[in-house]
Amino acid sequence: MILTPLDWSIVIFVFVIMLAGLFASRTHMRSVADFLSAGRSAGRYIIAVSSGVAGLGAITVVGNFEMNLLAGFSMSWWGMTMGIVVLFATVAGWVIYRFRQTRCLTLAQFFEIRYNRSFRIFTGIVAFVAGIINMGIFPAVEARFFLYFCGFPQTFELFGVEWSTFAFLMVGIISLALWFVFSGGQVAVIVADFLQGVFVNIAMVVIVLYFVFTIDWTMLEEALKMAPANQSMINPFHTSNVKDFNLWYFLIGVVGFLYSAMSWQGTQGYNSSAENAHEAKMAGVVGLWRGMPQNVMLAFIPIVAFMVLNHPAFSALAATIADQLRGVSTEAVRSQLKVPLVLQHLLPNGLIGAFAALMLCASITTINSYLHSWGSILVQDVILPIRKRPFETKQHLLILRLSILFVAIFIFFFSLLFKQTQYIFLFFAITGAIFAGGSGAVIIGGLYWKYGTAAAAWAAMLTGSAISVAGIIIHQYIEDFFINGQEFWGLSMFFSAAVFVIVSLLGKRKPYNFDKLFHRGQYAIPGEENAEPVAQRGWKVLGMGKEFTRGDRIIYIVNYVWTFAWFGVFIYGTIYNLSHEVSDSGWMTFWKIQLAINIGLAVVTVFWFTFGGFKDMGRMFKTLKNRKLDHTDDGFIRESNEKNEA
Repeated sequence: MILTPLDWSIVIFVFVIMLAGLFASRTHMRSVADFLSAGRSAGRYIIAVSSGVAGLGAITVVGNFEMNLLAGFSMSWWGMTMGIVVLFATVAGWVIYRFRQTRCLTLAQFFEIRYNRSFRIFTGIVAFVAGIINMGIFPAVEARFFLYFCGFPQTFELFGVEWSTFAFLMVGIISLALWFVFSGGQVAVIVADFLQGVFVNIAMVVIVLYFVFTIDWTMLEEALKMAPANQSMINPFHTSNVKDFNLWYFLIGVVGFLYSAMSWQGTQGYNSSAENAHEAKMAGVVGLWRGMPQNVMLAFIPIVAFMVLNHPAFSALAATIADQLRGVSTEAVRSQLKVPLVLQHLLPNGLIGAFAALMLCASITTINSYLHSWGSILVQDVILPIRKRPFETKQHLLILRLSILFVAIFIFFFSLLFKQTQYIFLFFAITGAIFAGGSGAVIIGGLYWKYGTAAAAWAAMLTGSAISVAGIIIHQYIEDFFINGQEFWGLSMFFSAAVFVIVSLLGKRKPYNFDKLFHRGQYAIPGEENAEPVAQRGWKVLGMGKEFTRGDRIIYIVNYVWTFAWFGVFIYGTIYNLSHEVSDSGWMTFWKIQLAINIGLAVVTVFWFTFGGFKDMGRMFKTLKNRKLDHTDDGFIRESNEKNEA
């Protein structure tokens, strides 16, 4: 057993904090809208922190460790261009602003309003199937992490029977997440995820600072220089032989960020939980800063692990880790465990417990959010539209819980039986594309193009799903197929978008009534008058409308300055490297400076988002306590979709 009493006390303390959040929030869940969307009462900071840690997940931590162990610092260079894309998308409220204006509880509910009911049912089924398959490896990866990191035995004896520790850990992780969802729906999920997110951010900063002040930077540079030719871990312009996690992986990801905005429904409850469209938009904007602690840790720790696994000074430790991995069945699983095992040997007592607690938080937050999302989608977007009348509130909540229980049982058995052959992020890309490959065109076309048709939506979804399913089947039988999961995602996006445009242009050119869809003009709802996010003059040119406070404008301006500054560094550095040969030592100096700046900002954001999140939590509880319940706000469409067209 690796964890000491000190380490276990930290894990237990964090778990008690989770329970406190659960008990504080469960009494506020009184309706279907509360269960699905926290009564649309959440502010920007609590959404940013809770959705951020829900999207992080222990499996994402392991996946980033796996990717950056192969890519090193080099991947971060190309990521600088991503900042511009993310900035313009978030400040414009790309997709999320207009979706929140629709007041839909799920994405497929929007599909019914915008297209038709049968398409809602179809997309609900596709989203549900893609989601539970994608989520199917979560328990396995996370249980395997705890099994090896904590030093648990492979089996244990209970009641005279020998049990698998791996299976037992999966049951424990899933059961804890299930308890949170059952107790208070999205209200409990948001609060619990926020409290865990605060701890995760603090722990990440502390762990990074520990390594910054304890590692030998000369030794780190020596190790990184050992990478093979044209697979540099330091110089992004010497990476032509890097496989999988290369420039193409990044470029497809950039396109996918815009194309698939809000497509992935793993944390769909957060898409509709904001108190209004402006707060939903601002949650995305401040989210650019919220991720600073995790971005620093997920990029830096694998580089430290690379040093341990490759530098001669650590040869004995590397041999010990290799012995620990010798009994692991596949190369895909071995790659997931390398960095956690390095941390197991490098972290001191106390920080081992902090990292274990961090991973427990990340595990529960993701699984409870995903259980909530996929279980809700099955009910809201498949079962509910088939019915001719809505459920009674108590019946509706019971069926939601039963659906979530079904998802929990499915992912347990999937994790137990599925053979994983790809890196985690490549598996995510290809399984996520079953839905996201086609839905991006359908969402963007439905929100921004009055002439997008239902026939085009059907054609795009079928195209994207077919390409992605083909990719999954191929990779189950041909492990080293020349098109990887990320590239299959790219293909599904391209062909789905093309099909949507072509089929729409060939169909009837009848404009859709956007004023009614977005509750504007004569359809406006009192208290939720929605301004368009971008105008033509003054501050509005930068995406700042009349609903912006002085603080909102400051946040926007700082975002612009920060992003354009790093983009300027990228442009200058790229031009200079194309005309000059820059040494690895020169690049290491640059990476040290960038790391120092990011760590300083990570410390600031921890305090900023903790304070703002607790303030939002108090306001959310007050809103939930004092609002007037509307039990018809349950996702059931009570009018014919056909009347929405003008």
